[in-house]
Amino acid sequence: MVRFSFWLILGLSFVIVFSCQNKSSNEKGMIVLWPNGNFIKNEHNPILQPTSGFESKSVYNPAVIVEDGKFSMLYRAEGEDTGEGAIGLAFSKDGIHFERYSNNPVMVREYDYEKEGIEDPRIVKFSDTYYLTYTSADARTPGNICLATSTDLINWDKKGEILQPRSGAWNSHQIKAGAIVPEKINGKYVMYFQGEAEAWKTRVGIAYSDDLIHWYEPLSEPIMRPRSGYFDSMGTEPGAAIVIEEGILLIYNGWNEELVHKTGWVIFSKENPTEILTRCETPILESTEEWEGHVVFTESIVEYKGTWYLHYGAMDKVIGVATYRGSITGPKEKE
Repeated sequence: MVRFSFWLILGLSFVIVFSCQNKSSNEKGMIVLWPNGNFIKNEHNPILQPTSGFESKSVYNPAVIVEDGKFSMLYRAEGEDTGEGAIGLAFSKDGIHFERYSNNPVMVREYDYEKEGIEDPRIVKFSDTYYLTYTSADARTPGNICLATSTDLINWDKKGEILQPRSGAWNSHQIKAGAIVPEKINGKYVMYFQGEAEAWKTRVGIAYSDDLIHWYEPLSEPIMRPRSGYFDSMGTEPGAAIVIEEGILLIYNGWNEELVHKTGWVIFSKENPTEILTRCETPILESTEEWEGHVVFTESIVEYKGTWYLHYGAMDKVIGVATYRGSITGPKEKE
């Protein structure tokens, strides 16, 4: 009787453990993204290349928004002799063939906090107003997040620095890459950003706002870190955020110790925007062409007529695009 009870208890324990392991495994894999395959790079890549003047050296870091069938791209540009970044503007009807605004650039450095130039635009729209986050630097810090607003993408009202490094904190050296979620979450505006205490060893943090202008960081720690053994083993940087049924989808860029940059994704909870629900095992975009070198870097994701567009910079020199046709999510796995 004692022997039978022992084996019965042991058997029940195995069933319970096995069931919990299966449930945990299913929960981790319940959200299926990109069910129709991979993003496909366009045959016309690179779609934007340096020309002359303020963009004679490089064009990269594209931030794209699409409205009423019109794609608008704000991009970082540098000239051969300027030694600083500026923001250019281009338009497209198909997300592939872009024409530059005739009076570029639309944004240049003006203030002390922009002394080292303007970089890395990211854009969202609320009501009739565009909100552009960008990175600049001065003698005090090598990086801070700045904000400008516009109603036409051409004339910009600069609001100044909205988030800065904190002395002695995990982001004490630099912060940048402010990706604002394009919907309110739990009554607050949410922004994911990159911080670092040591060059290239970056993490992702979170900030909140009540008015889109004044931002604060509620936590003393980052909410997403690099992962040993993965493509993002050394650093992570937000690209763009959108809201889907399953949660907040953040497109981000990661790199390893060799500084090979690739694009990945993570989904945060809408109930708790600091909580990671699932994170990609492999990148959705990486270098495959000689002109891309070892760096592809994505700062926007947009959808138009059932096609998703990732516009990306390559080797801090040119701009390309990759597309995915179909639903962004697939059937959920059963528990």
